[in-house]
Amino acid sequence: MFLHSVNLWNLAFYVFMVFMATLGLWDVFFGFEENKCSMSYMFEYPEYQKIELPKKLAKRYPAYELYLYGEGSYAEEHKILPLTGIPVLFLPGNAGSYKQVRSIGSIALRKAEDIDFKYHFDFFSVNFNEELVALYGGSLQKQTKFVHECIKTILKLYKGQEFAPKSVAIIGHSMGGLVARALLTLKNFKHDLINLLITQATPHVAPVMPLDRFITDFYTTVNNYWILNARHINLTTLSVAGGFRDYQVRSGLTFLPKLSHHTSALSVVSSAVPKTWVSTDHLSIVWCKQLQLTTVRAFFDLIDADTKQITQNYKKKLSVLTHHFIRHPSKHFEENPAIISDLTGTSMWVPVKVSKWTYVAYNESEKIYFTFPLENHRKIYTHVYCQSTMLDTNSWIFACINSTSMCQQGVDLSWKAELLPTIKTLTLRLQDYPSLSHLVVYVPSVHGSKFVVDCEFFKKETRSIQLPVTHLFSFGLSSRKVMLNANGLYYNIELLNFGQIYQAFKINVVSKCSAVKEEITSIYKLHIPWSYEDSLTVAQAPSSTEISLKLHIAQPENDSHVALLKMYTSSDCRYEVTIKTSFSQILGQVVA
Repeated sequence: MFLHSVNLWNLAFYVFMVFMATLGLWDVFFGFEENKCSMSYMFEYPEYQKIELPKKLAKRYPAYELYLYGEGSYAEEHKILPLTGIPVLFLPGNAGSYKQVRSIGSIALRKAEDIDFKYHFDFFSVNFNEELVALYGGSLQKQTKFVHECIKTILKLYKGQEFAPKSVAIIGHSMGGLVARALLTLKNFKHDLINLLITQATPHVAPVMPLDRFITDFYTTVNNYWILNARHINLTTLSVAGGFRDYQVRSGLTFLPKLSHHTSALSVVSSAVPKTWVSTDHLSIVWCKQLQLTTVRAFFDLIDADTKQITQNYKKKLSVLTHHFIRHPSKHFEENPAIISDLTGTSMWVPVKVSKWTYVAYNESEKIYFTFPLENHRKIYTHVYCQSTMLDTNSWIFACINSTSMCQQGVDLSWKAELLPTIKTLTLRLQDYPSLSHLVVYVPSVHGSKFVVDCEFFKKETRSIQLPVTHLFSFGLSSRKVMLNANGLYYNIELLNFGQIYQAFKINVVSKCSAVKEEITSIYKLHIPWSYEDSLTVAQAPSSTEISLKLHIAQPENDSHVALLKMYTSSDCRYEVTIKTSFSQILGQVVA
């Protein structure tokens, strides 16, 4: 009887564990947002021109090939070598196709057409015969050596040209990104053959499935080399993860190791990339239109006007990647932007003395400068916040230094702004700018378009609200909530005690608005200060919006920052924020 009861308990325990594992797997494979990526299309029929390799090389690697991507007249013209553009090499990943280069190749071609081919990129792609290198690592070293030969072959295609390249940029998808990093471990490889490396959904930290010693040994060799030689590696590297939609390669595996002396590496999740703001699955990351547009814009901003190739200036490369992939001020990239701007001309100057101000611009006949004197506001408030729904790239907010009411020249604060899906915003702590006498908001003359500009002064303590997360084992039965009853435009919800991978919560934001005729948009931004993995939710108010709260990277032990829910709100609405534990997502985090 005793043995029978023990067996029943064992059976019940195993059934329970299987149920928990199933619930976790369901969350991993199905518990994510819908695919919000737009498909990228080719405007002309894509063509893949096979590049003839030296006979010895073709004989040594009979299964591998090198192709040049093209469309229409561009493809026809480039069948006659040598080439004249900027070389970019695409490396597919596990079971990947060389044809995956077509999305970014086509978008780059359209961009080149827009500027009358002043600059253009030549996109090459390697055919690895769709080898399953994530399951069997025996081919990884062979792929790495072949890529080395491909780079040398590509550079020979430009021989004799006035602006012949001396290096290539590499885009590596999945395991292709690891192969690109492995190039540096080859004995005869010259590091300056690569000027830029962008990896997409590449598991840099460890293999997803360490099924054989070839994979584990390969990873050990690559990562040890990069760690031990970090001081000597000047290769600018960007790793882009797909976020929670990519259940094949979890984003935590894609982050390059942070080394204090290796500042040329950036890691970011696609949901945090400006103008992208979506999570991608493992395959859509190579064709997601929003992400590929961002990548192409960055490529063109990386061009050196003198050499007509990608710049060798490491500082500029990092600045460009930060501008496009980390924080976008809604301005075109400039290497040395003008901080002081002329504010002269036939314009109206309108003083504004109130602490909260809104201006609706529609069919403005002349330019207007709205000036906010800061002296009195400093005595009462700690911060100023401004936002504009006009998402052009012109400067829109300035500051006067030691002025009485107007100034002929102002400090351009637009470079400190941040672009969001429906607004561009700027928040300043007044004590950081003691020499500024006036804030100036510029409204241009516009015809046929309508936009709204808001500014408000506030005390930090009135806009920062603490919300401790619920206990891990509350199983979603209890919750905590805060009410935003004030009529502000911007709030920070501090999510206390949140910083571990195994934590997962659901946040519900309910907005209730007074009777308004026009549609009201609110933005909720989950900001993780120790990692570039922010995510944004755009909601129409009034509404009830659910947000998943979980991490890709745990908070470092020596990091005291607090995760934030940044809320860009409407003064016509009231907001209720509720948080509770999501047990199914906790299981998903543990299983993943």
